[in-house]
Amino acid sequence: MGQVSVIKMDRSNAEPLELADGLTEAPYNPFLVKDAVVYQRAKLRQGTHATKTRSQVAGSTRKLYRQKGTGNARAGDRKATQRRGGGIVFGPVPRSHATKLNKKVRKAALRSAVAEKLRQGNLVVLDAIEPPSQKTKEFAAWLKGLEAPEALIVTHEIGDNLALAARNLPRVVVAHFTQLNVYNLLLYDKVLVTRQAMLALQERLTA
Repeated sequence: MGQVSVIKMDRSNAEPLELADGLTEAPYNPFLVKDAVVYQRAKLRQGTHATKTRSQVAGSTRKLYRQKGTGNARAGDRKATQRRGGGIVFGPVPRSHATKLNKKVRKAALRSAVAEKLRQGNLVVLDAIEPPSQKTKEFAAWLKGLEAPEALIVTHEIGDNLALAARNLPRVVVAHFTQLNVYNLLLYDKVLVTRQAMLALQERLTA
């Protein structure tokens, strides 16, 4: 078992947290992490890009001029794909960009990323994150004191004070532990996790 330091909101020390070696000593695997990020980003793509084919372009279907005798190349209607304003051949169509990644691989990638954040000292475990008020200015000052003005906050339960105090900070995101993934974990230098959320993550990643 590995011991992780835990602090309170006033930055005093709390009782250390015992975490399984399977989480704290997981080796960093950049290939798994990269696959997980690609998987996550691909799922976020809307895939709504499209162009009009010849049958979808508005216009007459009349042949532009007679087939022979004009000295021009043979032509059909104005919607032909070789003409300006005509249809597009093999253009993009709405589709899903999502890729598949096994659940075991996703779990291993997240475990690897969490362990690396712990080793770098960029994952801070707090006893609880319960701001005394909803004031954004006070919460921003508290984050600055933790040297985490831009941070991902992972908690077991999102209270009203926390949600309201953090919502206007452009580079601060509050997430439930079930929403944590490799992409948003790597997006922020500092990650603040509550004790309960860390224990829940351990159960999820080492089961």
